[in-house]
Amino acid sequence: MDNCHRFTTIILRWFEQYGRELPWRNADLPCEKHAYVVWLSEIILQQTRIEQGRGYWERFVNRWPTVDALAAATEDEVLREWQGLGYYSRARNLLFAARQIVSLGHFPDTIEDLKKLKGVGDYTAAAIGSIVFALPVAVVDGNVYRVLARYFGVDTPINSTEGKKYFAELAQTLLPVNKPSAFNQAMMDFGAIQCTPQSPHCMDCPLTDSCVALLTDKVRILPVKNKTVKVWIRHFNYIYVRCKGQTAIHRRPAGDIWQGLWEPVLIEDSIPADLGCAVLRKNVRHVLTHRIIVADFYLLEVNDKSELHPVVANLLEEKDFLWINESDIDGYGVPRLVEMLLESL
Repeated sequence: MDNCHRFTTIILRWFEQYGRELPWRNADLPCEKHAYVVWLSEIILQQTRIEQGRGYWERFVNRWPTVDALAAATEDEVLREWQGLGYYSRARNLLFAARQIVSLGHFPDTIEDLKKLKGVGDYTAAAIGSIVFALPVAVVDGNVYRVLARYFGVDTPINSTEGKKYFAELAQTLLPVNKPSAFNQAMMDFGAIQCTPQSPHCMDCPLTDSCVALLTDKVRILPVKNKTVKVWIRHFNYIYVRCKGQTAIHRRPAGDIWQGLWEPVLIEDSIPADLGCAVLRKNVRHVLTHRIIVADFYLLEVNDKSELHPVVANLLEEKDFLWINESDIDGYGVPRLVEMLLESL
């Protein structure tokens, strides 16, 4: 038995015994329903751990049990349900793709058509295609990169053009064409449970005797990843304006983080000293991909809107702020950082 065939056989055997039981893996569902729940799980789990994403998946399925139901939702409803997951473009893409599917009349069942859905790239198309439609296409995600780099001793950077091509081809050669669903899910689970990023369980691993990284003491350095973009630090000053039980919010525009979500008055970098604000919290750090936001939270309470400082009054007018009852703010999708501000009140 050659090394590649042996690897595949062992991975599949391991999966039969240790694979995770996840609700979207219920293959007994009707095809369209199975495709919907798998697609939903894959979008939610992009950049999100299963432990966190599972609850969101359950809420989405309960509220919108079919793709037709989801397609009929408003963007505000979807963003509100998504609140706290981050990477909010995924939520907007989810809604757009649901409407694409409804317009098409059925769930796409080829890799090419799956990739036409908003927010679906190579990995997600391969995952849906193999799990739901048994298409023989290998998935390659962080777990797969790690398992393959360690087992085969590959030190090509996984985020380089060369590395992406090499690992995709390697994964495809390992894929058993008659068991694409089981193999792809096995690779995801093996990387998440056995061959973890930190403290992998090497001593009870079924691949111990042939893993190059273990045999050459390279487990801690594989996979290799090129250094990415420098972290950008932004300073936010959030000002919660209160007037007779109402507060002012506006929707964040396109072209920046948190597009489509709602927020109170925001002034970046520094604020005038004479705004008359009370400090709620200072130096709140919020870490995002490639950027760190350091925020200060303020409360500005007035008895009449005419009392607002000109800087704040101009912002409210320029950015089309809405005045809403404070008790209604839970009905608006807000970024996690704004949630923290509301909690500090």
